[in-house]
Amino acid sequence: MSQAEENPLAPESETQVLRLRRPQKDAARSAQDDSEAGARDDFGSVAFRAPRAIFWTAFLVRVAYITLGHTYRITPFNHHFEFGWETGRVAASLAQGHGYSSPFSGDTGPTTWMVPGFTLLLAGIFKLFGVYSALSAWVILTLNSLFQALTVPLVFELAARTAGRRNAIWAAWIWALYPGILQYGVRWVWEMSLSTMIFAAVLVLGMRMRGVGSAAPEQPRVRDWAAFGLMWGAISMTNPTLLLMAPVEGLWILAASPRRQWVRGAALTVLSGVLCAAVAAPWAIRNERVFHAFIPTRGNLGAEIALAWAPASDGFPWGATVPTFEAVPEHQLYARMGELAYVRMRDKLAWQWARQYPAHFWKLVALRFYMFWASVPHESGGSRLAEAIRETGHCFGSITGILGLLVALRRRLPAAWLFAWAVALLPAIYYFVSAGARFRNPLEPIFAILTVYLFQQAQGRWGFSVPGLRRLWPAQRSAE
Repeated sequence: MSQAEENPLAPESETQVLRLRRPQKDAARSAQDDSEAGARDDFGSVAFRAPRAIFWTAFLVRVAYITLGHTYRITPFNHHFEFGWETGRVAASLAQGHGYSSPFSGDTGPTTWMVPGFTLLLAGIFKLFGVYSALSAWVILTLNSLFQALTVPLVFELAARTAGRRNAIWAAWIWALYPGILQYGVRWVWEMSLSTMIFAAVLVLGMRMRGVGSAAPEQPRVRDWAAFGLMWGAISMTNPTLLLMAPVEGLWILAASPRRQWVRGAALTVLSGVLCAAVAAPWAIRNERVFHAFIPTRGNLGAEIALAWAPASDGFPWGATVPTFEAVPEHQLYARMGELAYVRMRDKLAWQWARQYPAHFWKLVALRFYMFWASVPHESGGSRLAEAIRETGHCFGSITGILGLLVALRRRLPAAWLFAWAVALLPAIYYFVSAGARFRNPLEPIFAILTVYLFQQAQGRWGFSVPGLRRLWPAQRSAE
Protein backbone atom coordinates (compact mmCIF):
# COMPACT_ATOMS: atom_id res chain seq x y z
CA MET A 1 0.00 0.00 0.00
CA SER A 2 1.36 3.43 -0.96
CA GLN A 3 1.84 6.27 1.46
CA ALA A 4 -1.02 8.11 -0.18
CA GLU A 5 -3.37 5.17 0.33
CA GLU A 6 -2.32 4.80 3.95
CA ASN A 7 -3.15 8.44 4.53
CA PRO A 8 -5.46 10.20 2.04
CA LEU A 9 -4.27 13.54 3.35
CA ALA A 10 -0.60 12.81 2.73
CA PRO A 11 -0.20 15.21 -0.24
CA GLU A 12 -1.30 18.07 2.01
CA SER A 13 0.49 16.89 5.13
CA GLU A 14 3.37 19.36 4.70
CA THR A 15 0.94 22.25 4.33
CA GLN A 16 -1.00 21.12 7.38
CA VAL A 17 2.18 20.89 9.46
CA LEU A 18 3.11 24.41 8.43
CA ARG A 19 -0.37 25.62 9.37
CA LEU A 20 -0.08 23.94 12.76
CA ARG A 21 3.37 25.35 13.37
CA ARG A 22 2.52 28.90 12.31
CA PRO A 23 0.38 29.71 15.40
CA GLN A 24 3.15 28.29 17.58
CA LYS A 25 5.72 30.52 15.84
CA ASP A 26 3.42 33.52 16.13
CA ALA A 27 2.92 32.84 19.82
CA ALA A 28 6.65 32.50 20.34
CA ARG A 29 7.30 35.71 18.45
CA SER A 30 4.64 37.49 20.51
CA ALA A 31 6.22 36.20 23.72
CA GLN A 32 9.62 37.36 22.54
CA ASP A 33 8.23 40.82 21.79
CA ASP A 34 6.60 40.92 25.22
CA SER A 35 9.84 39.96 26.92
CA GLU A 36 11.70 42.65 25.00
CA ALA A 37 9.06 45.21 25.94
CA GLY A 38 9.50 44.24 29.56
CA ALA A 39 13.25 44.80 29.48
CA ARG A 40 13.09 48.58 29.59
CA ASP A 41 15.92 51.00 30.13
CA ASP A 42 16.09 54.80 30.14
CA PHE A 43 16.03 54.89 26.35
CA GLY A 44 13.12 52.50 25.81
CA SER A 45 13.17 48.75 25.17
CA VAL A 46 15.09 46.93 22.47
CA ALA A 47 11.81 46.36 20.64
CA PHE A 48 11.48 50.10 20.06
CA ARG A 49 14.95 50.70 18.61
CA ALA A 50 15.10 51.34 14.87
CA PRO A 51 17.59 49.44 12.70
CA ARG A 52 20.66 51.59 12.21
CA ALA A 53 20.57 50.92 8.48
CA ILE A 54 17.49 53.15 8.12
CA PHE A 55 19.17 56.05 9.93
CA TRP A 56 22.37 55.82 7.87
CA THR A 57 20.46 55.42 4.62
CA ALA A 58 18.39 58.50 5.37
CA PHE A 59 21.44 60.58 6.26
CA LEU A 60 23.78 59.45 3.49
CA VAL A 61 21.15 59.72 0.75
CA ARG A 62 20.52 63.32 1.78
CA VAL A 63 24.18 64.28 1.99
CA ALA A 64 24.80 62.68 -1.41
CA TYR A 65 21.88 64.59 -2.90
CA ILE A 66 23.13 67.91 -1.49
CA THR A 67 26.66 67.29 -2.71
CA LEU A 68 26.00 65.76 -6.12
CA GLY A 69 22.90 67.82 -6.88
CA HIS A 70 24.65 71.07 -5.86
CA THR A 71 21.65 72.23 -3.84
CA TYR A 72 24.13 74.18 -1.71
CA ARG A 73 24.58 76.58 -4.63
CA ILE A 74 21.75 78.94 -3.73
CA THR A 75 20.95 81.75 -6.13
CA PRO A 76 22.41 85.15 -5.13
CA PHE A 77 19.39 86.97 -6.61
CA ASN A 78 18.06 89.83 -4.49
CA HIS A 79 21.09 89.81 -2.19
CA HIS A 80 20.78 86.07 -1.43
CA PHE A 81 17.23 86.39 -0.08
CA GLU A 82 16.43 82.76 -0.99
CA PHE A 83 19.22 81.67 1.36
CA GLY A 84 16.96 81.35 4.37
CA TRP A 85 14.62 84.24 3.46
CA GLU A 86 13.84 86.30 6.60
CA THR A 87 15.77 83.86 8.79
CA GLY A 88 18.82 84.23 6.58
CA ARG A 89 18.61 88.02 6.70
CA VAL A 90 18.49 88.12 10.51
CA ALA A 91 21.25 85.49 10.79
CA ALA A 92 23.45 87.54 8.46
CA SER A 93 22.80 90.65 10.56
CA LEU A 94 23.86 88.78 13.69
CA ALA A 95 26.97 87.34 12.08
CA GLN A 96 28.01 90.79 10.86
CA GLY A 97 27.60 92.35 14.28
CA HIS A 98 24.40 94.33 13.65
CA GLY A 99 22.24 92.50 16.16
CA TYR A 100 18.97 90.63 15.82
CA SER A 101 17.49 92.87 13.12
CA SER A 102 16.58 93.56 9.50
CA PRO A 103 14.55 90.55 8.26
CA PHE A 104 14.06 91.94 4.74
CA SER A 105 16.49 94.38 3.12
CA GLY A 106 18.59 97.25 4.38
CA ASP A 107 18.96 98.26 8.00
CA THR A 108 15.39 98.35 9.32
CA GLY A 109 16.09 97.95 13.02
CA PRO A 110 15.33 95.28 15.67
CA THR A 111 12.90 92.49 14.86
CA THR A 112 10.74 89.79 16.38
CA TRP A 113 9.75 88.46 12.96
CA MET A 114 11.47 85.12 13.61
CA VAL A 115 11.98 83.25 16.89
CA PRO A 116 15.69 82.76 17.61
CA GLY A 117 16.14 78.97 17.75
CA PHE A 118 17.06 78.15 14.15
CA THR A 119 18.16 81.72 13.43
CA LEU A 120 20.97 81.56 16.02
CA LEU A 121 22.11 78.23 14.62
CA LEU A 122 22.33 79.69 11.12
CA ALA A 123 24.09 82.81 12.44
CA GLY A 124 26.73 80.61 14.06
CA ILE A 125 27.31 78.81 10.77
CA PHE A 126 27.60 82.14 8.96
CA LYS A 127 30.15 83.28 11.53
CA LEU A 128 32.25 80.14 11.07
CA PHE A 129 31.93 79.47 7.34
CA GLY A 130 31.01 82.81 5.80
CA VAL A 131 27.80 84.78 5.30
CA TYR A 132 25.77 83.36 2.41
CA SER A 133 28.73 81.20 1.32
CA ALA A 134 28.34 77.89 -0.50
CA LEU A 135 30.13 76.14 2.37
CA SER A 136 27.64 77.61 4.88
CA ALA A 137 24.80 76.34 2.69
CA TRP A 138 26.31 72.84 2.57
CA VAL A 139 26.79 72.79 6.35
CA ILE A 140 23.26 73.94 7.25
CA LEU A 141 21.64 71.60 4.72
CA THR A 142 23.74 68.72 6.06
CA LEU A 143 22.61 69.63 9.58
CA ASN A 144 19.00 69.68 8.41
CA SER A 145 19.60 66.24 6.90
CA LEU A 146 21.02 65.05 10.22
CA PHE A 147 17.91 66.32 12.02
CA GLN A 148 15.74 64.36 9.58
CA ALA A 149 17.87 61.24 9.99
CA LEU A 150 17.62 61.56 13.79
CA THR A 151 13.85 61.64 13.38
CA VAL A 152 13.99 58.08 11.97
CA PRO A 153 14.33 56.34 15.37
CA LEU A 154 11.64 58.62 16.76
CA VAL A 155 9.19 57.70 13.99
CA PHE A 156 10.11 54.05 14.54
CA GLU A 157 9.40 54.19 18.27
CA LEU A 158 6.13 56.09 17.80
CA ALA A 159 4.98 53.43 15.36
CA ALA A 160 6.26 50.47 17.37
CA ARG A 161 4.51 51.66 20.51
CA THR A 162 1.19 52.27 18.77
CA ALA A 163 0.90 49.90 15.80
CA GLY A 164 3.68 47.31 16.16
CA ARG A 165 7.16 46.67 14.86
CA ARG A 166 6.09 45.81 11.32
CA ASN A 167 4.37 49.19 10.99
CA ALA A 168 7.46 50.83 12.50
CA ILE A 169 9.79 49.39 9.85
CA TRP A 170 7.63 50.67 6.99
CA ALA A 171 6.94 54.06 8.57
CA ALA A 172 10.64 54.65 9.26
CA TRP A 173 11.57 53.80 5.66
CA ILE A 174 8.86 56.14 4.36
CA TRP A 175 10.25 58.95 6.50
CA ALA A 176 13.79 58.13 5.35
CA LEU A 177 13.15 58.08 1.59
CA TYR A 178 9.90 59.86 0.69
CA PRO A 179 10.85 62.83 -1.55
CA GLY A 180 8.14 65.08 -0.09
CA ILE A 181 9.87 64.83 3.29
CA LEU A 182 13.44 64.68 2.00
CA GLN A 183 13.14 68.04 0.19
CA TYR A 184 13.06 70.01 3.44
CA GLY A 185 16.41 68.59 4.45
CA VAL A 186 18.27 69.04 1.17
CA ARG A 187 16.80 72.26 -0.27
CA TRP A 188 15.22 74.40 2.45
CA VAL A 189 17.22 76.61 4.81
CA TRP A 190 14.42 76.79 7.34
CA GLU A 191 13.42 75.33 10.69
CA MET A 192 11.12 72.46 9.55
CA SER A 193 13.59 69.61 10.02
CA LEU A 194 14.69 70.80 13.48
CA SER A 195 11.23 71.58 14.86
CA THR A 196 9.76 68.33 13.49
CA MET A 197 12.53 66.33 15.17
CA ILE A 198 11.88 67.98 18.55
CA PHE A 199 8.12 67.57 18.14
CA ALA A 200 8.50 63.85 17.36
CA ALA A 201 10.81 63.51 20.38
CA VAL A 202 8.29 65.06 22.76
CA LEU A 203 5.58 62.75 21.40
CA VAL A 204 7.83 59.76 22.09
CA LEU A 205 8.50 61.06 25.60
CA GLY A 206 4.76 61.44 26.19
CA MET A 207 4.13 57.84 25.14
CA ARG A 208 6.82 56.57 27.48
CA MET A 209 5.33 58.60 30.34
CA ARG A 210 1.83 57.32 29.66
CA GLY A 211 3.00 53.74 29.13
CA VAL A 212 1.90 53.24 25.54
CA GLY A 213 3.33 49.93 24.33
CA SER A 214 5.07 49.21 27.63
CA ALA A 215 4.70 49.64 31.36
CA ALA A 216 4.37 53.21 32.59
CA PRO A 217 6.52 54.45 35.48
CA GLU A 218 5.06 53.56 38.88
CA GLN A 219 4.57 57.26 39.59
CA PRO A 220 5.14 60.52 37.67
CA ARG A 221 8.88 61.21 37.58
CA VAL A 222 10.49 64.63 37.96
CA ARG A 223 13.02 63.99 35.20
CA ASP A 224 10.30 63.06 32.69
CA TRP A 225 8.22 66.15 33.32
CA ALA A 226 11.34 68.34 33.39
CA ALA A 227 12.38 67.00 29.97
CA PHE A 228 8.81 67.50 28.78
CA GLY A 229 8.88 71.19 29.72
CA LEU A 230 12.35 71.80 28.28
CA MET A 231 11.41 70.19 24.97
CA TRP A 232 8.30 72.32 24.63
CA GLY A 233 10.39 75.37 25.49
CA ALA A 234 12.75 74.46 22.65
CA ILE A 235 9.76 74.08 20.33
CA SER A 236 8.53 77.54 21.34
CA MET A 237 11.82 78.97 20.07
CA THR A 238 11.75 77.09 16.75
CA ASN A 239 8.09 76.73 15.69
CA PRO A 240 5.67 78.31 18.21
CA THR A 241 2.60 77.05 16.31
CA LEU A 242 3.29 73.56 17.67
CA LEU A 243 2.71 74.85 21.22
CA LEU A 244 -1.01 74.27 20.60
CA MET A 245 -0.31 70.60 21.34
CA ALA A 246 1.54 71.15 24.63
CA PRO A 247 -1.52 71.30 26.95
CA VAL A 248 -3.24 68.55 24.98
CA GLU A 249 -0.35 66.14 25.40
CA GLY A 250 0.12 67.10 29.03
CA LEU A 251 -3.53 66.36 29.84
CA TRP A 252 -3.38 63.16 27.78
CA ILE A 253 -0.47 61.93 29.93
CA LEU A 254 -2.16 62.90 33.20
CA ALA A 255 -5.45 61.25 32.21
CA ALA A 256 -3.79 57.82 32.34
CA SER A 257 -2.46 58.32 35.88
CA PRO A 258 -4.25 56.73 38.86
CA ARG A 259 -6.26 59.21 40.92
CA ARG A 260 -3.93 58.89 43.90
CA GLN A 261 -1.14 60.34 41.75
CA TRP A 262 -3.07 63.29 40.32
CA VAL A 263 -1.76 65.75 42.91
CA ARG A 264 1.85 64.80 42.23
CA GLY A 265 1.16 64.80 38.49
CA ALA A 266 -0.42 68.27 38.64
CA ALA A 267 2.56 69.62 40.60
CA LEU A 268 4.97 68.20 38.02
CA THR A 269 2.86 69.69 35.25
CA VAL A 270 3.33 73.11 36.83
CA LEU A 271 7.09 72.43 37.02
CA SER A 272 7.04 71.50 33.35
CA GLY A 273 5.29 74.76 32.47
CA VAL A 274 7.80 76.77 34.51
CA LEU A 275 10.71 75.14 32.69
CA CYS A 276 9.08 75.75 29.33
CA ALA A 277 8.63 79.42 30.22
CA ALA A 278 12.21 79.59 31.46
CA VAL A 279 13.51 78.52 28.05
CA ALA A 280 11.49 81.25 26.35
CA ALA A 281 12.11 83.89 29.03
CA PRO A 282 15.37 85.37 27.65
CA TRP A 283 13.66 86.05 24.33
CA ALA A 284 10.61 87.64 25.98
CA ILE A 285 12.84 89.78 28.25
CA ARG A 286 14.86 90.98 25.25
CA ASN A 287 11.65 91.93 23.44
CA GLU A 288 10.35 93.81 26.49
CA ARG A 289 13.55 95.82 26.71
CA VAL A 290 13.78 96.56 22.98
CA PHE A 291 10.11 97.05 22.07
CA HIS A 292 8.59 97.76 25.51
CA ALA A 293 5.92 95.15 24.78
CA PHE A 294 5.21 91.57 25.82
CA ILE A 295 6.09 89.41 22.79
CA PRO A 296 6.66 85.82 23.97
CA THR A 297 7.30 84.27 20.55
CA ARG A 298 6.88 85.95 17.14
CA GLY A 299 5.58 89.48 16.68
CA ASN A 300 4.57 89.45 13.01
CA LEU A 301 1.04 88.02 13.07
CA GLY A 302 -0.69 91.35 12.33
CA ALA A 303 1.34 91.86 9.16
CA GLU A 304 0.78 88.26 8.05
CA ILE A 305 -3.00 88.36 8.38
CA ALA A 306 -3.15 91.74 6.63
CA LEU A 307 -1.45 90.18 3.62
CA ALA A 308 -3.71 87.13 3.83
CA TRP A 309 -7.02 88.98 4.29
CA ALA A 310 -6.48 91.89 1.91
CA PRO A 311 -9.29 92.45 -0.63
CA ALA A 312 -6.76 91.91 -3.42
CA SER A 313 -5.51 88.61 -1.96
CA ASP A 314 -6.10 85.46 -4.01
CA GLY A 315 -5.13 83.15 -1.12
CA PHE A 316 -1.85 81.97 -2.61
CA PRO A 317 1.30 82.37 -0.45
CA TRP A 318 3.46 84.11 -3.01
CA GLY A 319 5.90 86.88 -2.16
CA ALA A 320 7.29 88.26 1.07
CA THR A 321 5.02 89.86 3.65
CA VAL A 322 7.05 93.07 3.34
CA PRO A 323 8.62 93.80 -0.07
CA THR A 324 12.33 93.02 -0.07
CA PHE A 325 13.31 95.85 -2.42
CA GLU A 326 14.09 99.04 -0.52
CA ALA A 327 12.66 101.31 -3.21
CA VAL A 328 9.14 99.91 -2.77
CA PRO A 329 6.92 102.32 -0.74
CA GLU A 330 5.62 99.53 1.54
CA HIS A 331 9.18 98.60 2.52
CA GLN A 332 9.97 102.23 3.22
CA LEU A 333 6.85 102.50 5.38
CA TYR A 334 7.95 99.44 7.39
CA ALA A 335 11.44 100.90 7.88
CA ARG A 336 10.14 104.35 8.81
CA MET A 337 7.46 103.21 11.30
CA GLY A 338 9.49 100.46 12.92
CA GLU A 339 8.36 96.86 13.10
CA LEU A 340 6.06 97.00 16.14
CA ALA A 341 4.10 100.05 14.98
CA TYR A 342 3.90 98.70 11.44
CA VAL A 343 2.57 95.31 12.58
CA ARG A 344 -0.05 96.93 14.83
CA MET A 345 -1.19 99.19 12.00
CA ARG A 346 -1.49 96.22 9.64
CA ASP A 347 -3.34 94.19 12.27
CA LYS A 348 -6.06 96.86 12.60
CA LEU A 349 -6.35 97.04 8.83
CA ALA A 350 -6.68 93.25 8.56
CA TRP A 351 -9.60 93.08 10.99
CA GLN A 352 -11.25 95.98 9.24
CA TRP A 353 -11.07 94.08 5.93
CA ALA A 354 -12.38 90.88 7.55
CA ARG A 355 -15.47 92.74 8.83
CA GLN A 356 -15.96 94.64 5.59
CA TYR A 357 -15.60 91.66 3.23
CA PRO A 358 -16.74 88.55 5.15
CA ALA A 359 -17.59 86.51 2.03
CA HIS A 360 -14.13 87.09 0.61
CA PHE A 361 -12.56 86.28 3.99
CA TRP A 362 -14.27 82.88 4.32
CA LYS A 363 -13.67 82.06 0.67
CA LEU A 364 -9.93 82.46 1.28
CA VAL A 365 -10.13 80.35 4.45
CA ALA A 366 -11.79 77.56 2.45
CA LEU A 367 -9.17 77.86 -0.28
CA ARG A 368 -6.31 77.61 2.21
CA PHE A 369 -7.95 74.61 3.85
CA TYR A 370 -8.04 72.92 0.45
CA MET A 371 -4.45 73.85 -0.40
CA PHE A 372 -3.12 72.71 2.97
CA TRP A 373 -4.33 69.18 2.33
CA ALA A 374 -4.36 68.99 -1.47
CA SER A 375 -1.09 70.92 -2.11
CA VAL A 376 -0.28 74.47 -3.17
CA PRO A 377 0.40 74.88 -6.90
CA HIS A 378 3.77 76.34 -7.78
CA GLU A 379 3.71 79.86 -9.15
CA SER A 380 5.57 79.21 -12.40
CA GLY A 381 8.28 77.20 -14.08
CA GLY A 382 9.15 73.52 -13.89
CA SER A 383 7.77 70.47 -15.61
CA ARG A 384 4.02 69.94 -15.67
CA LEU A 385 4.57 66.23 -15.09
CA ALA A 386 6.78 66.88 -12.07
CA GLU A 387 4.22 69.36 -10.73
CA ALA A 388 1.40 66.82 -11.19
CA ILE A 389 3.44 64.14 -9.39
CA ARG A 390 4.23 66.54 -6.54
CA GLU A 391 0.63 67.59 -6.03
CA THR A 392 -0.65 64.01 -6.34
CA GLY A 393 1.87 62.77 -3.79
CA HIS A 394 0.92 65.46 -1.27
CA CYS A 395 -2.81 64.88 -1.73
CA PHE A 396 -2.39 61.09 -1.55
CA GLY A 397 -0.53 61.44 1.75
CA SER A 398 -3.35 63.56 3.15
CA ILE A 399 -6.03 61.10 2.08
CA THR A 400 -4.26 57.99 3.38
CA GLY A 401 -3.23 59.75 6.59
CA ILE A 402 -6.75 60.92 7.41
CA LEU A 403 -8.33 57.58 6.45
CA GLY A 404 -5.74 55.81 8.57
CA LEU A 405 -6.60 58.11 11.47
CA LEU A 406 -10.31 57.28 11.16
CA VAL A 407 -9.54 53.56 11.16
CA ALA A 408 -7.21 54.01 14.13
CA LEU A 409 -9.89 55.87 16.10
CA ARG A 410 -12.49 53.24 15.30
CA ARG A 411 -10.18 50.40 16.34
CA ARG A 412 -8.90 52.31 19.36
CA LEU A 413 -5.27 52.29 18.37
CA PRO A 414 -3.11 53.51 21.28
CA ALA A 415 -2.50 57.26 21.01
CA ALA A 416 -5.05 57.60 18.18
CA TRP A 417 -6.76 60.48 19.96
CA LEU A 418 -3.44 62.25 20.52
CA PHE A 419 -2.78 61.97 16.77
CA ALA A 420 -6.30 63.24 16.07
CA TRP A 421 -5.77 66.36 18.17
CA ALA A 422 -2.51 67.07 16.34
CA VAL A 423 -4.19 66.70 12.94
CA ALA A 424 -7.06 68.95 14.02
CA LEU A 425 -5.15 71.68 15.86
CA LEU A 426 -1.82 72.22 14.13
CA PRO A 427 -3.14 73.15 10.67
CA ALA A 428 -5.89 75.42 12.03
CA ILE A 429 -3.92 78.69 12.13
CA TYR A 430 -2.70 78.18 8.56
CA TYR A 431 -6.25 78.15 7.21
CA PHE A 432 -6.45 81.80 8.27
CA VAL A 433 -2.92 82.96 7.47
CA SER A 434 -1.01 81.03 4.82
CA ALA A 435 -1.05 77.64 3.15
CA GLY A 436 2.06 75.70 2.24
CA ALA A 437 3.21 72.10 2.00
CA ARG A 438 6.00 72.77 4.50
CA PHE A 439 3.49 73.57 7.24
CA ARG A 440 2.37 69.92 7.19
CA ASN A 441 5.90 68.64 7.84
CA PRO A 442 5.48 68.23 11.64
CA LEU A 443 2.53 65.93 10.93
CA GLU A 444 4.45 63.73 8.49
CA PRO A 445 5.74 61.28 11.16
CA ILE A 446 2.14 60.73 12.25
CA PHE A 447 0.91 60.43 8.67
CA ALA A 448 3.62 57.90 7.82
CA ILE A 449 2.42 55.70 10.69
CA LEU A 450 -1.26 56.11 9.85
CA THR A 451 -0.72 55.47 6.13
CA VAL A 452 1.04 52.19 6.84
CA TYR A 453 -1.64 51.29 9.39
CA LEU A 454 -4.38 51.92 6.82
CA PHE A 455 -2.82 49.53 4.30
CA GLN A 456 -2.12 46.94 6.98
CA GLN A 457 -5.78 46.95 7.95
CA ALA A 458 -6.82 46.79 4.28
CA GLN A 459 -4.56 43.77 3.81
CA GLY A 460 -6.12 42.05 6.78
CA ARG A 461 -9.64 42.79 5.56
CA TRP A 462 -9.31 42.11 1.82
CA GLY A 463 -6.26 39.86 1.67
CA PHE A 464 -4.08 42.11 -0.43
CA SER A 465 -0.78 40.27 -0.10
CA VAL A 466 1.75 38.58 -2.35
CA PRO A 467 1.18 35.13 -0.76
CA GLY A 468 -2.54 35.58 -1.30
CA LEU A 469 -2.05 36.36 -4.98
CA ARG A 470 0.22 33.35 -5.35
CA ARG A 471 -2.46 31.09 -3.89
CA LEU A 472 -4.98 32.46 -6.39
CA TRP A 473 -2.71 32.03 -9.40
CA PRO A 474 -2.91 28.20 -9.83
CA ALA A 475 -6.72 28.27 -9.61
CA GLN A 476 -6.80 30.93 -12.33
CA ARG A 477 -4.58 28.82 -14.59
CA SER A 478 -6.72 25.68 -14.12
CA ALA A 479 -9.86 27.66 -14.95
CA GLU A 480 -8.37 28.65 -18.30
